[in-house]
Amino acid sequence: MGIVGATEREVNRGAEAGALAAGQEAEQLVVFELAGEWYGVDIGAVNTIIRMQGITRIPQAPEFVEGVTDLRGSTIPVIDLRQRLGLGAYEERKSSRIVAIESCLGLVGLIVDAVTEIRSVPRDAVEPPSSLVTAADSHCLRGVAKLDDRLVILLDLERVLTKAENEELGEATTGEAEAETPAMVGAAV
Repeated sequence: MGIVGATEREVNRGAEAGALAAGQEAEQLVVFELAGEWYGVDIGAVNTIIRMQGITRIPQAPEFVEGVTDLRGSTIPVIDLRQRLGLGAYEERKSSRIVAIESCLGLVGLIVDAVTEIRSVPRDAVEPPSSLVTAADSHCLRGVAKLDDRLVILLDLERVLTKAENEELGEATTGEAEAETPAMVGAAV
């Protein structure tokens, strides 16, 4: 069974399978693929992982906002994480997933190419991003985890969106942006 549809017990068991030496501090990550690279986020921020489903576009939303979708009766905004990170727009594939995370706006869905694993990573295997790759656009990078066979770029979910983008997203998904649009004034509903 893949990660999608796995019970919490199975996910925890999978994380424990990557068990570390006794006494070694670790963090648990949800590891996913974006544009051929590996990224990770703290498992504590992830609410659920779902298969791609219908997304309703929002007029005048930021370019990286795909729209909104229904998650167990709640409408949540969905962000194209590739687009947000400057990796180009996502191309839906069978392995594409929406990772629902807790944010200052509530639940937000992030579209990723594939979720691959839950992994325990020793804290000493995580390095801060190099000053050579740290730029204004890489503000959301928290570090790089060195795993046995690859490097995983760790994202700081609190910084994936700037404060202004959070506000803009909040307005777009609550309809406030549409209500303020001059073309909408006086329009019949």
